[in-house]
Amino acid sequence: MALAIKILIGLTALLHLYFLWLEMFAWTSRAPKIFKKFPKDLFEPTRTLAANQGLYNGFLAAGLIWTFFIEDGPWRFYVSIFFLSCVIIAGVYGAFSVSKKIFFVQALPALIALILLHII
Repeated sequence: MALAIKILIGLTALLHLYFLWLEMFAWTSRAPKIFKKFPKDLFEPTRTLAANQGLYNGFLAAGLIWTFFIEDGPWRFYVSIFFLSCVIIAGVYGAFSVSKKIFFVQALPALIALILLHII
C-alpha cells in the first residue's frame, strides 16, 4: 500500500511539474495545441497570467516531492495531507470553473493517494 501512495504522489508531482513547464515556458507554443477551446489570440496576452499559475503548480510539485525526503513518519503524513488536499481543491475548482476533465487529470490521483494515506 505504501508503494501505491508513493507512486500516486510521484505521479501527481510529475503532473504539476508538467503544468509548470506548460504554463511558464510553453504557453504560446505547446498550450494552444492542448487547450483547443481557448481562443488562440488570447495566449500571448495571457502569458504572464499563465506563468503565475505555473509557478503555483511548481509549489505544489515541490511540496509533494518534499514528502519523499521527510524521515519523520507523522510529519511526512501531515505534509502529504496538506499538499494532496491543495491539489484536490485546485482540481475540484478547475472541474467546476473550466472543465470536468481537470478533476480526473489533477484531483483524482491526489484523492486516491489521500484516501490510501488514511487506510494504512
